[in-house]
Amino acid sequence: MVAGWEWDDTLFSGTAAYYERGRLPYAPGLADALAEALRPDGRGRLIDVGCGPGIIALSLAHLFAEIVGVDPDSGMIAEAARGAAGRGLADRSRWVRARAEALPAGLGTFSVAVFGQSFHWMDRDLVAATVRDMLLPGGALVHISDLKTEARTVDGLPHPAVPYAAVDELVRHYLGPVRRAGRGVLPNGTPGGEAEVFARAGFSGPRRLVLPGGQPLERSVDDVVAWVFSMSFSAPHLFEGRRDDFEADLRRLLRGASASGRFSERGPSTEVFVWGKDPSAG
Repeated sequence: MVAGWEWDDTLFSGTAAYYERGRLPYAPGLADALAEALRPDGRGRLIDVGCGPGIIALSLAHLFAEIVGVDPDSGMIAEAARGAAGRGLADRSRWVRARAEALPAGLGTFSVAVFGQSFHWMDRDLVAATVRDMLLPGGALVHISDLKTEARTVDGLPHPAVPYAAVDELVRHYLGPVRRAGRGVLPNGTPGGEAEVFARAGFSGPRRLVLPGGQPLERSVDDVVAWVFSMSFSAPHLFEGRRDDFEADLRRLLRGASASGRFSERGPSTEVFVWGKDPSAG
């Protein structure tokens, strides 16, 4: 994926329990927008590749006869299964611990494949080509992410902004100046250019949708701590024997930034690209 870096199974180790609380939500209306764009008939199958705790797949389950989530982290798969059971979807969902590179893994064919902020961790050309082969003719690949180009301020909101720069500095103090990723480092981050990868794999399109964010959110100290521990570059295991010290310092920093222990934030916009598989393709 990135020269000098190899994926390993500690990448998101220990983050699953923090993920849903810590991560900011996708923009309102995502499921409705995808229903309008995809026009599913309720009989198809969806695969969510790099599903994490199943946030996207579970939100789209009402549009499909079956949802399948694939993720290499056992904690994420366990959280997704719990979420499905809590929503009464255990009989219409399947959660598979596997790397995307191991597909098709006997999972069959699908009408829709979704990548929610996960594709950049994969062997992208291999996975894109494999997923195309797993889609039925006329199927769709959907790539979902936060909109990276917008600036969000807390002007007019009641609480201070989350002090992200100070939090990043604290993480660097404990883990070093170079971004950590599993057992390795990613000094230049993860790759972009998804459009070229999907085009090389033979997909057509894309159609681009932008769902506006900006909704006011209130975040507690616990929410921000969960955000930090949900990220690959500050996963709990990276702190080794200093995790408790780090968390104590993090909480002290956050309490110093907001006397009430509350922060304001605006939800990010969500960018969606819908790629198609030619109806005549095999």
